[in-house]
Amino acid sequence: MSNTPELVARGQQGFDLDRPECALAHASGLIFTPCWRGNGGISLFSGSRVGESYTRHVLAASGQTVFDEALRPNGIALNSEGRLLMAHLGDTHGAVIALSADGETEVIVDTVDGEPMPPANFVVTDTAGRLWITVSTRLTPRARDYRKGAASGFIAVAEPGESNARIVADGLGYTNECVIDEHAGKVYVNETFTRRLSVFDLEPDGSLVNGRVHAHFGEGTYPDGLARDANGGLWVTSIVSNRVLHVKSSGSVAVLFEDSDPEHVAWAEQAWNSDSLGRAHLDKAAGKTLKNVSNLAFGGPDLRDIWLGNLLGDRLPVFRSSVAGAVPVHWNAPIDPWLELLNSSC
Repeated sequence: MSNTPELVARGQQGFDLDRPECALAHASGLIFTPCWRGNGGISLFSGSRVGESYTRHVLAASGQTVFDEALRPNGIALNSEGRLLMAHLGDTHGAVIALSADGETEVIVDTVDGEPMPPANFVVTDTAGRLWITVSTRLTPRARDYRKGAASGFIAVAEPGESNARIVADGLGYTNECVIDEHAGKVYVNETFTRRLSVFDLEPDGSLVNGRVHAHFGEGTYPDGLARDANGGLWVTSIVSNRVLHVKSSGSVAVLFEDSDPEHVAWAEQAWNSDSLGRAHLDKAAGKTLKNVSNLAFGGPDLRDIWLGNLLGDRLPVFRSSVAGAVPVHWNAPIDPWLELLNSSC
């Protein structure tokens, strides 16, 4: 009997989203996504009912910018105090930025090993209050590193209250989302354009050792989003091919859902093999319903609902899983200001 999870599509949620690359679910039922409208910020809506159309957009206060450019949140996180943290994916600069419900911003981390942070891809917290930050590439523009030989990405960690992070894993192949499994003492990370999922052993001080490849991905799979389920399995989303995959502890990979266009996947594959992959291959929504899926978040009362972040859609696809997600560290963080904001407008 197979123990591979099953997925059932349930529809879509949210309304008028703008580049909802990362979905974040909370125990209250709120769903957060990044927003690139105007000066940038956050969109939020209630995930309690599929088909709900009301969405609140919280943008940076008028005139606020980061490094003289609009805020461009990519990955997002909640800390133990319920502060919304965003990985700023600027053209040349990166940072972790906090955004409050009134639209005020604060730079939390903006240097790595004493140097300005390159554009940041993702941020997540752990139970010690540390911030784990991924930088996909040191190259600008980023498309220069959409290559199978990419090796300039890294993972950095910032201690609580520190504005400078330290690199704990370097030389990665376009670093994307990471998962901190503190119970098992491991950190998993997607390397998008070298098409692999890597794992490190986690030391008590946040250092990473013994890096190795946990899973290799084949034709058409470019791992982006990453989440962990309650059984220790890992869930991966692939851009370009719109795949949702499951990776067992053994490293074996199964495709759970796919909404791809074979011609588009073949076009991207040819470009990847010839080191000519570019923005054009990523900026087309080639699926019938999925719009370049980049992330997934477990949520709902039993953590069996899944929201798919995506690069090119204005709503979030919602699925039902036969397996529950692992409880995220932010699950019960206090978020009263955000709840009050949404409820006051409904």
